[in-house]
Amino acid sequence: MKLRRLAAPLAALALAASPAAMAQQSKPTPETGLMDVYHWLHSNPELSFKESTSSEIMAAELESLGFSVTTGIGDTWVREKSQRDEGTVREGVGGYGVVGVYENGEGPTVLIRADMDALPVPEQTGLDYASEVTSVTWTGVESPVMHACGHDIHMTSWIGTARELIANKDDWSGTLVMIAQPAEELGLGAKAMIEDGLYEDFPLPDYNLALHVSASAPAGTIAYSSGYALANVDSVDIHVKGVGGHGAYPHTTKDPVVVGSAIVMALQTLVARNVDPQTPAVVTVGKFTAGAKHNIISDSAELLLTVRSYDDATRQLLLDGIKRIAKAQAEAFGAPEPEISVDSDYTPSTYNDPELTAEAMAAISDAIGESNVKEVTAVMGGEDFSQFGRTQEDVPGLIFWLGAIDPETYEKSQNGEVSLPSLHSPFFAPDAEPTLDTGVKAMTAAAMAMFDEG
Repeated sequence: MKLRRLAAPLAALALAASPAAMAQQSKPTPETGLMDVYHWLHSNPELSFKESTSSEIMAAELESLGFSVTTGIGDTWVREKSQRDEGTVREGVGGYGVVGVYENGEGPTVLIRADMDALPVPEQTGLDYASEVTSVTWTGVESPVMHACGHDIHMTSWIGTARELIANKDDWSGTLVMIAQPAEELGLGAKAMIEDGLYEDFPLPDYNLALHVSASAPAGTIAYSSGYALANVDSVDIHVKGVGGHGAYPHTTKDPVVVGSAIVMALQTLVARNVDPQTPAVVTVGKFTAGAKHNIISDSAELLLTVRSYDDATRQLLLDGIKRIAKAQAEAFGAPEPEISVDSDYTPSTYNDPELTAEAMAAISDAIGESNVKEVTAVMGGEDFSQFGRTQEDVPGLIFWLGAIDPETYEKSQNGEVSLPSLHSPFFAPDAEPTLDTGVKAMTAAAMAMFDEG
């Protein structure tokens, strides 16, 4: 592992940014207003583990505020996992991760995280500052790129919060750790930062904080869940084996399409008949592929599953059940035993510490008005922010939802007049100014409350 402490302004450092990004002359500086920062970040999205320019902007901001800054200067982390596990030297903090530390006397250590990566989505918002960027994904596919999950809002709110906390440093005491995380969309960025020494080389936090835009709440509001907030996310691959042959003579084959179909239908019983009805769980087959021609029975089929749960016991029940059902269905058809693999890089569920949540929401209510803060049910989406609390130190954390929808549009959606685009949609366009204003106020208030806890 190699870490580089910044000894000179980041503007003077070349961080392996793409030629197009480096050619941008209007790149934000620490003097740039938040809306202009947001517009630039939205127009210049970067895919997972390619966040070189976003990282540079975030690090420069912290450095200008007096933080001790550590940043990634290379992309060697993204090499094959087998190479990484064999000890390949890595630079930076999880690739292009940024860590800023500001020591401000005795008191708690509060960590605030923002994620930086965008998605391979072609933007269709019609905004004047819409992205026209194209890039190559982790899997080698060239695609248009868009901040369809709102990480541009996250980064800008993070910058605004850092500015507010340092401007008001006489009102709090403790250590502030600001981190900009790569590759949230792959579920790998938080893990990468931890593996690269986040909790060994920097102050161990007493509290972790983050926010995420909501595509279903109006701008100016905050929503939250106490306890479980987001789900475990597992990816499971089932390679169904068969015996191929001519479509006119099915009796001479073991049809993997039929076996796979039986597996898909039987998997529906896992949640319906094996899981407590009051316990959330999801098993979805997202992809089913087999064969190449009308009259050929293939010798294999592929099923790709996403599996969602909250607690570890339910997670294990689902994973064990998938293996049991797939093997039993194949045996029932006299087909070879399928190969089943569970991705080891799963995203654990996100648990909002109830005491921390109550303290933070009380402070946020004081800052933006109690009527603008609402408790909501947990969702089955995933967030690798959970990794920062899943260490042996078990750091309490909180991630809350930042309303991002124009209030008038939100009201129309409630009346059934319009449908709201979801996160990851090419049409998702936050109502930026009130969203950012609320994000900065809310996160600043939450952080100040945690410092008061000391």
